[in-house]
Amino acid sequence: MTKPQLDRGAGRPSRRERVREATLVEIKEIARRHLVEQGAAGVSLRAIAREMGMTAPGLYRYVSGIDSLLVLITADMFGELAAAVAAADASVPSEDTDLRILTSLRAFRSWAVTHRAEFATMFGPRVRLAPGTDVTPALEAGRRFGATFYTLFDRLLSEERFPLPDGARITPELARELRAFADTCGFSAPHIPVEAVMVLSTCWVRLYGVVCMEVFEHMNFVMRDMEPLFESELQNILTGLGVRYQAP
Repeated sequence: MTKPQLDRGAGRPSRRERVREATLVEIKEIARRHLVEQGAAGVSLRAIAREMGMTAPGLYRYVSGIDSLLVLITADMFGELAAAVAAADASVPSEDTDLRILTSLRAFRSWAVTHRAEFATMFGPRVRLAPGTDVTPALEAGRRFGATFYTLFDRLLSEERFPLPDGARITPELARELRAFADTCGFSAPHIPVEAVMVLSTCWVRLYGVVCMEVFEHMNFVMRDMEPLFESELQNILTGLGVRYQAP
C-alpha cells in the first residue's frame, strides 16, 4: 500500500487519497458481508465489483487479490474483537486484576457468539491462501487481541498467584511447541519461563475449547445453553490461577 499523500500545508491526506481509502473501506465492508452470508469461499472480487458498479480488474488498484483482501478483513475483525475486549477491560477499576480478567474473558465469549461467521474465519480451519500471501496484518492484529490477556496473566505471574508445573516434566518437544506458541502470540519475554507458558496455553485451550463448541454448535444436540458450562469452566480455571471468581 502506498503512503497517503498530504495536502500541502493542510497536514492531511489529499482528496484523492481520501477517496481511495473510502473505496477500500467499502470493498472490505462488502467482502465481510459476503463472508458472513456465504463463508470465505463465497467472497469473490467479481461479486464485490458487481455490487460496487466496478469491474473486477478495477479492484486490483486497491487490493492485490482475493487472498490479500481476506487477510485485510481478518485483521479488521481481530481489531474489532481486540477493541471489544479492551473496552470491557477498561470498564472496571484498573487495580482490580481479578475483575479485569473475568470481564475480558466474558467479552471474548460474547463477541464470539454474536459474530459466529467472523469467529469461524479467525479461529476455525485456516482459509487456504495462495503461497507467498503476506499474512502479517492478520498476525499483528491477532497479537493486539491477545495483548490484554497477556498483560493480565503477566501480572498474575509477577504476583506468584499460582504454582508453576515441574519443568522436568515438560519434554523438549513440548517446550519447543510452547515457545513457538509464545512467539507467535506475542507472549515471549526473557522473564517468562516455559512453565508459565504451559499454564497459559493449558488455560487458553480449555476456555477456548468451550467457546468453540458453542460457536460451532458442537453441543447443540445435548445443550441448549452453553453459558453455564462456560462459567463453570471459567470458575475452575480462574480458581486454579488464584483469581477471585464472581458470578455474572
